[in-house]
Amino acid sequence: MEIKINGISLSVSHGIVSISNGKILVDGKKLKVKDTTNVKIEGDVGELTVTGNVEVSGNVGRDVDAGGSVTCKDVGRDVDAGGSVTAKNVKQDIDAGGSVHIGEH
Repeated sequence: MEIKINGISLSVSHGIVSISNGKILVDGKKLKVKDTTNVKIEGDVGELTVTGNVEVSGNVGRDVDAGGSVTCKDVGRDVDAGGSVTAKNVKQDIDAGGSVHIGEH
């Protein structure tokens, strides 16, 4: 599968993305990008952990854990966000520090 993170194209096998302390790991491999504060991902990912805000133009197959706001299509399991959550559908629980908008992406 192929995804883009802040415009950088990547081939990934599992799509497990972790963004923390200015570092991005995709399926355990380090990716160099300049800005990790506001991350935009194009394509579907398996699981997502970020310390800031994230926008995914696809689906997240499992959990999303974000320190900031989350915008995405479908989420296969839970969303835990320090900010707001905007998604088309979330299959399990949502824990948000801000507003929640479902069916809007």
